[in-house]
Amino acid sequence: MKLIENKQQYQQLQNLIAEIKKSFFGSEHAVEMLIMALLAQGHVLIEDVPGVGKTTLARALAKALNCTFKRIQFTSDLVPSDILGVSIWDKSKESFIFREGPIFANLVLADEINRSTPKTQSALLESMNEYQVSVDNMTHPLPQPYMIIATQNPMEFYGVYPLPENELDRFMASIKIGYPEEKVESKIIAENTPSINVDYTSTVMDKTDVLQLQAEVSKVYAGKEILEYSVTIIKKTRESPHLLLGASPRAGKHLISAARALAYMEGRTYILPDDIKKLTKSILAHKLIPKQSLSGQNRNFVEQVIDEILSTTKVP
Repeated sequence: MKLIENKQQYQQLQNLIAEIKKSFFGSEHAVEMLIMALLAQGHVLIEDVPGVGKTTLARALAKALNCTFKRIQFTSDLVPSDILGVSIWDKSKESFIFREGPIFANLVLADEINRSTPKTQSALLESMNEYQVSVDNMTHPLPQPYMIIATQNPMEFYGVYPLPENELDRFMASIKIGYPEEKVESKIIAENTPSINVDYTSTVMDKTDVLQLQAEVSKVYAGKEILEYSVTIIKKTRESPHLLLGASPRAGKHLISAARALAYMEGRTYILPDDIKKLTKSILAHKLIPKQSLSGQNRNFVEQVIDEILSTTKVP
């Protein structure tokens, strides 16, 4: 076992975090989790109230990476073709041509995803799992790297639809930004700029760099004991008397992939048990369903169940 030898790539990640923080003054944990998911080739669900910087965070990441960015505002009247694109008749060519929708970008912000109907929400499923979309019996590959950052309003808000379980399971991680500390909030309020302003962030990487980092992260070693530890945690969520739906095998893959990325971000080429423990809530909590619905408290309850599972699982 050893530390990362390519110090340049490791330094790139530190520079990336620093550049995003120049425009986004919120939770540093949220920044690190977003980058972790990108390196692990996963998608992220940001569950929080409006106005805490979710869009700014996504835009700052796209600018720092010099990646294409598209924002989709989900509303009740949005239809799948508004997202995926549509085939239109080209009279001059006497054939149909495909007009790409906003989903064709490296980073896609699905803003307030739970304000649209389940039919529209499901338009993202193929892209999240297979990195392609199918329209009129034609398959169109998506640009690489590819990542969906979805924001979701709390279920207590008016006019929202719960995300289906199969879509929640495709999000590698869920994160909360939360309200900033008083000093940080004073700085935000004092800024005489538009609410979404990423002018302070400079480009420090490009698409090729991201793809190289993703390839390096996939090589991070996950020992047999780590894999068994993760499987035990996953299995216990299915056996828990408090949960109606436990974690899927895909959730287990997400946990290991995320742990690889976290290890790499900390300069290691191997996963530690602490990496699994740190990430379990962020990777699993949104995928689990309690037996009894607790108004506005489902997430807190599920996290308590995860804490109990972790405390009773032998650490290798």
